[in-house]
Amino acid sequence: MQTRRDMLARSASVAAALAGLGLLPQAARAEWSQPAFEAKTMAELTKALGTSAPAESKDVTITGPDIAENGAVVPVGAATTLPGVKRLLLLVEKNPNMLAAVFDVTDAVEPNISTRVKMGQSSNVFAVAITGDNKVLYAVKEIKVTLGGCGG
Repeated sequence: MQTRRDMLARSASVAAALAGLGLLPQAARAEWSQPAFEAKTMAELTKALGTSAPAESKDVTITGPDIAENGAVVPVGAATTLPGVKRLLLLVEKNPNMLAAVFDVTDAVEPNISTRVKMGQSSNVFAVAITGDNKVLYAVKEIKVTLGGCGG
């Protein structure tokens, strides 16, 4: 009959062997650009990302409500039909920090994302697509935020 102590000893041996082979899961690490997330204007953001100034395009779409009752959780999305997109960004023009989210995209996934962002006030929201050849294209939508859901 196997005891709990034997079971723990064998489990520790198996875990050590897996760790030695590099087969244990590693902690996920998010990489992000501090200057990009601290940018207050589009010019500062493009400089921090090392890209050119964006141009408006019909190939990039943005989704979101016309009026958001709660500025703490505004659902927005970005999609594009452009080939070779490497990065999608969501920007909120009047937030203290303009960059709300960055998504790195590979050819294995469809460049279509959605998330929730925090908005302090009514503002233009930009969906920006950066292609592999550093073309920067965007779509814009104005989202109005009511104060406390009262329509103010």
